[in-house]
Amino acid sequence: MSSIHATGQYHRTSVAGEQVRAFVPNPLPRKTVVDLSGSTGFLLGQAAEAVARLDGVASVLPDPLIFLYSFVRKEAQLSSQIEGTQSSLSELLAYESAEAPGVPMDDVLEVANYVAALEHGVARIRGGFPLSNRLLREIHSILLRSGRGAASLPGEFRRSQNWIGGTRPGNAHFVPAPIQEVMPCMGDLELFLHQTKGELPPLVVAAMAHVQFETIHPFLDGNGRVGRLLITLLLTERGVLREPLLYLSLWLKSHRDVYYQKLDGVRIDGNWQGWFEFFLEGVRESAASAVQTAQRLLKLFDQDQAKLQASGRIAGNVLRVHGELKRKVIVSVPGLSSELSLAAPTVNRALQKLVLHGIAREISGRKRGRQWAYSDYLQILSEGTEPYSN
Repeated sequence: MSSIHATGQYHRTSVAGEQVRAFVPNPLPRKTVVDLSGSTGFLLGQAAEAVARLDGVASVLPDPLIFLYSFVRKEAQLSSQIEGTQSSLSELLAYESAEAPGVPMDDVLEVANYVAALEHGVARIRGGFPLSNRLLREIHSILLRSGRGAASLPGEFRRSQNWIGGTRPGNAHFVPAPIQEVMPCMGDLELFLHQTKGELPPLVVAAMAHVQFETIHPFLDGNGRVGRLLITLLLTERGVLREPLLYLSLWLKSHRDVYYQKLDGVRIDGNWQGWFEFFLEGVRESAASAVQTAQRLLKLFDQDQAKLQASGRIAGNVLRVHGELKRKVIVSVPGLSSELSLAAPTVNRALQKLVLHGIAREISGRKRGRQWAYSDYLQILSEGTEPYSN
């Protein structure tokens, strides 16, 4: 038994002895679902311009990889935080430092997996592989390959019913499609992605695809993270971004209640315009924020280098260690020694010079396995990443 709704149908199904209404979305139309000649179209133009400015900034950066490294990790931490992890950005960066001692917490490991999943997706797309269900499953497999999600069928679409909100399907806020509908729904989403190339603006496709993916909820776990990755990977595949520097997790974290309301508005009332306006505003603000952050970091790097050069005769090794801090944010002496082919005493002297100038600080508090952070850089990156309370 089913009931017709604005953008899909509710199917009555039994889960663990309970009768529930599971939502099966209609196939996405191969044309825009809102009028782009009015205010929504104006907002689309603003969002596209903001993304273009971000792409332009990336093209003139002296070393785009510096910013890509830090932006990806901030996004990984934020996206995982939305799902309930409590690790900090500094913990992730410390974990990635080659000599970080101890076994990482599950939270940190989950964020590290997110970084690996995104990097895998970007590499596949740059290698000519299409954005497809196969690629989404590959990303999911990496995302959940270890940590708490390892038992949730990494790389496979779900074979049991899931739900969103509530303690069981019977009192859930939303119950996605029954398992027999997952493959047909995801197959149609894949067709939508392929058939809209060159037919719809990429931001329109991203907005529609994200809602559809989140509505299908094809995996047992990790749907939110894959759904957010889908946006960035799609814009990269369509050539909107040369580097994957646009991320919406901070925006969604700050507006999470409205985000869920807008998703429900599409499913229940077919209110695509409300979703588009929210999504495009998020893209515009996120792109503008990323540009501002890149500019602040460039200014910081230039000021600190000038500070070092103005302090009198400065060893070239100090500038080299400063350069490596720009790349990694948190470093260790053994890691720097290996990366720069410098003796440990030389690295230690350079770090002490950077500490003296207020550029670096020791953060581990240990006598062995010590780690240093680029203080102001880490502070800028950490803005907005504080765990929130319900």
